[in-house]
Amino acid sequence: MLFDTYASAYPYAADGRLPAPSDAGPLDPFSILSFLAAATRTIRLGTGICLVPQRNPVYTAKEVASLDFLSGGRFDFGVGVGWLAEEFQAVGAPFERRGARCRAYLEVMRRCWCDAVSQYDGEFYTLPACRVYPKPIQQPHPPIYFGGESTEAIKRVADLGQGWFPFSIAPQALATRLRELDALLAARGRRRRDIQVAVCPYMTPADLDLVKRYRDAGADQVVVMAIAVRADDLRRALDQLASAIVEPARAL
Repeated sequence: MLFDTYASAYPYAADGRLPAPSDAGPLDPFSILSFLAAATRTIRLGTGICLVPQRNPVYTAKEVASLDFLSGGRFDFGVGVGWLAEEFQAVGAPFERRGARCRAYLEVMRRCWCDAVSQYDGEFYTLPACRVYPKPIQQPHPPIYFGGESTEAIKRVADLGQGWFPFSIAPQALATRLRELDALLAARGRRRRDIQVAVCPYMTPADLDLVKRYRDAGADQVVVMAIAVRADDLRRALDQLASAIVEPARAL
């Protein structure tokens, strides 16, 4: 949801304002990805991102497992902690300590996905012994990609993630943050190859040279935005991306 006025600062704009009108909200990610799962066969699907600390973790675990099941194990679970305090207030979720709440909710989800009998008792949530089925096709669960570029976000990747999804970050800055991530991973007995790095340049015009620079900085994937209102416009935008970037990038 969006608001006509808000005090929170959007982190990806110098003026702190989201560059979209308040009546331009996107579709629900799990609904649209379920639709796309039925219309595709090989492409991977992912949230970019799901605001875990403002959602019920059991319902979210069920949505993730259902989407992974329906897509044949093609779902990547991109998660984040959010920036818009007004949105948390509107859905009745605490904005404070949302990072710790995110970690706890993901553990609830992990138990729903992985355990025959799921159970959890913690500061933020209590789940009595129950059975949550079906389990996801991907084992032990769909890859978790953490969004965010802060040190705390990178710590979440090192502690819990199978992927990192930085947004609106230049290749040079990405390389710097990846060195920080490497140190955090090493301190936890992990290595870079344990995770995937998928970067989105956001509003930066994307071309093959930018893809190369991200690759050289350490990215495994580059996620390019295609913005359209009508289906025909989206098809044209995707065709253009395919011819200008996707197909030529195969040779990199």
